Amino acid sequence: THGTYTHKGLPPLIYKFENGFPVITERKIGFWRTPIIELLGFIHGVRNAKELETRGCKWWLDWAYPEKCAIFGLEPWDLGPGSYGAVFHDFPMPDGSSFNQFEHLIKQMKEKPELRTHVVSSWVPYYALGHSGLQRKVVVAPCHGNFLQFTISQGRLTLTHVQRSADMPVGAPANIIQYAALTFMVAQVLDVLPHRYIHYFTDAQIYENQLEAVREIVSREPKPFPTFRILNPEVKDLFAFKPEHFELSDYHPHGPISGIPVTE
Repeated sequence: THGTYTHKGLPPLIYKFENGFPVITERKIGFWRTPIIELLGFIHGVRNAKELETRGCKWWLDWAYPEKCAIFGLEPWDLGPGSYGAVFHDFPMPDGSSFNQFEHLIKQMKEKPELRTHVVSSWVPYYALGHSGLQRKVVVAPCHGNFLQFTISQGRLTLTHVQRSADMPVGAPANIIQYAALTFMVAQVLDVLPHRYIHYFTDAQIYENQLEAVREIVSREPKPFPTFRILNPEVKDLFAFKPEHFELSDYHPHGPISGIPVTE
């Protein structure tokens, strides 16, 4: 119902952590911990909006409500077997078993850090696609985490993230935070340094009802990035991280811009 300005083929955003942690400063992101909470839930296999709410991430209640779940043949509040938590933690195998992508990623990176196949994906075509002969089995086809490649060079870790679709003023800042934080987590587990986070958007959207807010954002002078830190250096298990393990400091952004519409 809202016009959209879509840019395909944006140049990648490249963040070197020596320059700080990529939380936008043109508007205050007071909820910076919530995207990390969401991703931690997905890493643990959470696929239910109510469970995400109990963990501290409420926004899925607006997307996985009972009426919408029913469209895809899903139980109320179920994000579906094609959703992030289901795919990251329980990727479906041909024999009916499941495959924990991050568990095996970490094992491979520890044993063979030089490989170029350290990849995780949130995309399962037969759950994410839908047409007259195929029922989609996910309330929101995964927009981010579609291709995550980790590379280690000279003891430094880079994460390259290809994102299928992004609401730039609302979703993209949160996605950048959560996957940059993931780079720090994986680096600590592997005893390497977090070096770079690279983010590609293959379909970047700004909607007409967001234009006023976007114009305000881009009119503001960027400020230095803040500092991100994992408070407990003893955590060496990716599945053991908790929201309270993270600290953001030296964050001095412009004021918040509230009420930016989210368009489905």
